[in-house]
Amino acid sequence: MATNLEVQKRDTKQHSQVTEIRNAGRIPGIIYGYQSENITVSVDSLELIKAIREHGRNAVFSVTVGGNKLNVLLHEYQVDPLKDELIHVDFLAVNMSEEVEADVRIDLVGDSSGVKEGGVLQQVLYEVTVAATPDKLPEAIEVDIAKLAIGDALTIGDIPKDKNYEIKTEAEEVVVTVSAPRTEEEPEADTEVKEPEATHGSAEEPVE
Repeated sequence: MATNLEVQKRDTKQHSQVTEIRNAGRIPGIIYGYQSENITVSVDSLELIKAIREHGRNAVFSVTVGGNKLNVLLHEYQVDPLKDELIHVDFLAVNMSEEVEADVRIDLVGDSSGVKEGGVLQQVLYEVTVAATPDKLPEAIEVDIAKLAIGDALTIGDIPKDKNYEIKTEAEEVVVTVSAPRTEEEPEADTEVKEPEATHGSAEEPVE
């Protein structure tokens, strides 16, 4: 079920309006996609962040623009690297009965048997692309790593299939590996104490 999100249509003719919008605690954005042709909007910053935290990054939001009700996904966003704040959002209008593709986070669950034996766990892939109807998009995909022993690797193809969505990322892509523990090698040659020849007087001393 879609979550209601309040958006306001905005005028793009005035260049200074974007600054005014941000100063008012709102984020400029755009809606495009299904039955929508690049509608410029703004959304309350705190309300959007709260909605994402409560319902997830891939949640479907119901918005009303110009009397038209649309179901949208948060498709892309821009963040100010200095202030760590959202400065622009793209909403993708979707048909709830048609599949869309979205990036989904991978969460590792369980304790690897190889790690318990001293192995080193390395997550190689943190997101996958999935296809599903908007209401079936998962917020995250949990990957069980409990059976991974030292020397094992888990690929996309090893993730159990789910009837609600299809993973589009290549099956051969490695998600996580468990490698043997790193040992500090101490070469024997370096541990041997070699006395300099000079201490044994290998060079002949001058005869007085």
